[in-house]
Amino acid sequence: MDITQVALSRRTCKAYDPSRKVSPADVEQLKTLLRYAPSSVNSQPWHFFIVSTDAAKQRLARAAKASTYAANEPKILNASHVIVFCARTSMDDDHLTAVLDQEDRDGRFPKPEGKETQRRGRSFYAGLHRYDFKDTQHWMEKQVYIALGTLLFGASALGIDATPIEGFDQRIVNEELDLRSQGLTSVVMAALGYRSQDDFNADLPKSRLPAETLFTEI
Repeated sequence: MDITQVALSRRTCKAYDPSRKVSPADVEQLKTLLRYAPSSVNSQPWHFFIVSTDAAKQRLARAAKASTYAANEPKILNASHVIVFCARTSMDDDHLTAVLDQEDRDGRFPKPEGKETQRRGRSFYAGLHRYDFKDTQHWMEKQVYIALGTLLFGASALGIDATPIEGFDQRIVNEELDLRSQGLTSVVMAALGYRSQDDFNADLPKSRLPAETLFTEI
């Protein structure tokens, strides 16, 4: 695969065809990409809500009814699927233990001392952000955006159109999905599906700053 062609052909979708749905097989591939997305010290501080029913999309669309976000309401309603990317609200010891135990079950520690070494290392960085930098929430949300980038590129490789969406009222999404009680908060959404003929962005040339202004090779 020529991955540059994936990057060059990808367009942020501005209008979806509600009659076209992403296949269950492709959804499973995208779920795998999200599950295996990289994160700092493999902390995996995320949860993903995959929304596909009309009723559930109507609930999400409430968060885009305000005039500030109105352009995103039809994207949410007409997309085949919408993924809500959530970050944890704390990097607590229970989560760190769950990650460590899963690594153990998956055979990440061929030597007995490896598990303790991993525990100390991850706890050090979690503590650094919690106590010294005091930016744990920001740190976790940055990991969520790594997963978003992974999804967008993977969707394009599968021929699926996508739209990253930050323009929504997070409080409404948090309430609709009862995120606070689950120790989660919404960060960003991604609409997935297939563009309609009304997508003005489909045939416009991509535009990026010149390579010579972006790269310095030393």
